[in-house]
Amino acid sequence: AEVDKFQGEADALQGQIDALPGWHFGAFGTVGGSLSEFSNWYSQGTPNNSAGSIGFTVNAFANKIEDKYFWRSALTLNLNWVKLDDKDSPDDDDSFQPTTDVFNISSLYGYKLSDKWAASGFMEYRTTLLDNFNDPGYLDVGFGVTWTPVPDLFVVIHPLNYNFVFSDNDIIFESSLGAKIVADYTKQIGAINFKTNLSVFQSYESSDLSNWTWTNSFSYTLWEMIGVGFDFGLRSNKQEALNYALGQFEPIGGGDTPDFNNVDNDLQTYYTLGLSYNF
Repeated sequence: AEVDKFQGEADALQGQIDALPGWHFGAFGTVGGSLSEFSNWYSQGTPNNSAGSIGFTVNAFANKIEDKYFWRSALTLNLNWVKLDDKDSPDDDDSFQPTTDVFNISSLYGYKLSDKWAASGFMEYRTTLLDNFNDPGYLDVGFGVTWTPVPDLFVVIHPLNYNFVFSDNDIIFESSLGAKIVADYTKQIGAINFKTNLSVFQSYESSDLSNWTWTNSFSYTLWEMIGVGFDFGLRSNKQEALNYALGQFEPIGGGDTPDFNNVDNDLQTYYTLGLSYNF
């Protein structure tokens, strides 16, 4: 009862601090990993092996909320590596290989027109860091309005946005003008940290150049700063699907060459579950 009392007082004080003007910084993340080794375990296909995986996510923000304007910046990072060393095969690759690779950074500036609406400019850059850095890479720059119905939620509505796409393959990946919609909700309730972000680009040139990404992060503190964390993400991007399909295509007996009309734009997904550290 005493702990609950003091926790309530601390939460109330933190709320007052968050309401003060100036820069406010915060971050939480998830760390997961495992190691294993087998010797003469004949029931499996690789009886002598050592394996491991390690991964982490970071969700960080820097916000400045003033009477006339606001500036919100955010970083999302999700990296994971795995290894499988077959000790009976001297030619196999026993190094850690990247499997999950997500990098996203954004910055939103708004001049308040009212308590809930603001004229705004938005920049978002996303790519991979470990494999194929900036190939592709996406940079959105646009202008419009931002709606903030509650302090922890903002919705970006930018009908004027240019989606710059960087890639060595300029036949598939094209930049275009379109509309940008972003919805972000970040909340801390006691021991719970939660963040969800939906980023949508709708190209005016072609729906083949449109894309969307939805990421979610959740952590629950069990003891001190240590807890459990869960992250998952969904994405739809036809340009990436076509680029992958062409990389897997075999012209001899492979059927029709993939293009925007026949490629399977399957839903992209990922998730990470592990220990979390709140700092």
